Amino acid sequence: MADMESLGEALKAISVSTELVEEELKPHLDVLLNLLLEKKKGTAEKIVSSGVLPILAQVLRKKSPLTSQVTLLVAEMAREAAVRERCIEAGLVTALVPLLNNPDQDQLLHTGRAIGRICFENAVQQTQLVENGVIPRLVAIMQQYPENDPLVNVCLLALCNLADVDAAREALVEVGVAEVLTYQLKRAPDAERRHLILEVLGSLGESDALKLQFVEAGVPEALSEMIRTLQGGSDTHDLCSIKVASNLIVTLLLGDESMQKCFGEGTGMVYQDVLSWLQSANTELQLSGALAIANFARNDGNCVKMLDLGVVPRILDLLEQHVAEGDVSVQHAGLSALRNLAIPASNKVRMLEDGVTERIRTLLRSDMPPVQFKLLGTLRMMVDGQEEAASVLGKDEVLLARVMEWCEAKDHAGVRGEANRLLAALIRHSRNPEVIHTVIKADGVQHLISMATSEHVIMQNEALVALAIASAIDIEAVQEPFRDADLLPTLQKMLDDPVVAVEVKFSALGLICSLANSSMLREQITSLNLRDTLSKLSAHTSTKLAKQADTVMAVLSETA
Repeated sequence: MADMESLGEALKAISVSTELVEEELKPHLDVLLNLLLEKKKGTAEKIVSSGVLPILAQVLRKKSPLTSQVTLLVAEMAREAAVRERCIEAGLVTALVPLLNNPDQDQLLHTGRAIGRICFENAVQQTQLVENGVIPRLVAIMQQYPENDPLVNVCLLALCNLADVDAAREALVEVGVAEVLTYQLKRAPDAERRHLILEVLGSLGESDALKLQFVEAGVPEALSEMIRTLQGGSDTHDLCSIKVASNLIVTLLLGDESMQKCFGEGTGMVYQDVLSWLQSANTELQLSGALAIANFARNDGNCVKMLDLGVVPRILDLLEQHVAEGDVSVQHAGLSALRNLAIPASNKVRMLEDGVTERIRTLLRSDMPPVQFKLLGTLRMMVDGQEEAASVLGKDEVLLARVMEWCEAKDHAGVRGEANRLLAALIRHSRNPEVIHTVIKADGVQHLISMATSEHVIMQNEALVALAIASAIDIEAVQEPFRDADLLPTLQKMLDDPVVAVEVKFSALGLICSLANSSMLREQITSLNLRDTLSKLSAHTSTKLAKQADTVMAVLSETA
């Protein structure tokens, strides 16, 4: 009760003060500050409701000997979220901002804390702060006093809160923040500081311009070094830092220029460290390592170089480690890396010679849709343009049986789509009669016909080309399955449908040309009155399609 009485008296005395004389105000301000520092409940609310805030703002603007004391008082008061809006209304923020230019480090500390607390989670005020030029000043303070940990902490917290403001990121591009953050990361005294810097880097790393600045300033190397220092321990804070730092490196590699700088033709420190993560016992590092390799493998030159340097066996070892009860994310990332590495044609040949397809087939037993999806995509990339690989996989009955299951994956459209695309790719790239017979035996024809009616043009074309190749190679083998699966009625429906793309109709006409070589299917063509459909298409606005329709009619006349 005595505390509340002394608070009331002090507030009354401040509220009637007109001259803002230091000797008069200081004892009353001391009362307020002591009660706030003692965390006396309700103190901040009473100060605000007393109406003295405009007087405090006036003191701050005068830059009197009371400035430091009032700044500290405001900083302590603003711990209470309930009073922050009133502080803004009283003009305290606009009075505090110029004080960031004060050379006194204690004054800077109190000012930074006061502004940070008042504007916490207030987007309007944060944008205002950026417009008022606080960004260059925060960075300058860290450049001037890099060893003052409490002050650096306040500036980092402020950057953390402002990092999502677009204008703040634009301002930071101009002021050399990368060097400051790199220096602070290297000297971070504890986990709390580390996490704060990592959070700032994470938010700012979304900007392409800052991404490149971070790489040029050595941020990835500093992060790599930090991970190396923390590895092997079991402290939860350190493990958290490892996770965040490795994720951050992966993010920085998303920029083409920054990725290339970190790769350094395969000799860069970051690339070398990433390779070691693949063999780490830490699953988070394994995951980041695989994701980073996938990012490095975004151009043919890097892919070829990485193959030369032996990255593939390391990825395969990692995948095999996670086959049984393994981490789905790691498997997914590892397969993404392999898929990217297999894009250059020369790499496909070498990866096949190294037995990649045999080793990743162990993942066929996975029940996880994300792994199934990536595995199918990787296998499809491996057979692209590779006749021998497509023939080997296409004749593998165990593989095809699993692919057939996935062609019917009702709960995962992505897996279903990729399974169908792999099935079509095996025929398209092998052009092998044995593969066609194996696909027929596995009941794959119906899936290819269903794929031809997909909503995606690329999938429709892939299916139609595969069916055309199969009929051109061995019409005797496919005619019965085609008839039983209603291929011709399906094609007629596609040709009659005005919504179906011209290029799909063009492929469908090419397929009909091949089917006309079968007397069994010619009978069906006649019974369906397909000539009427073709006749309508010969008047199509697309001259290419109209010409193709005429060609098919001529073929049908010749084979009649």
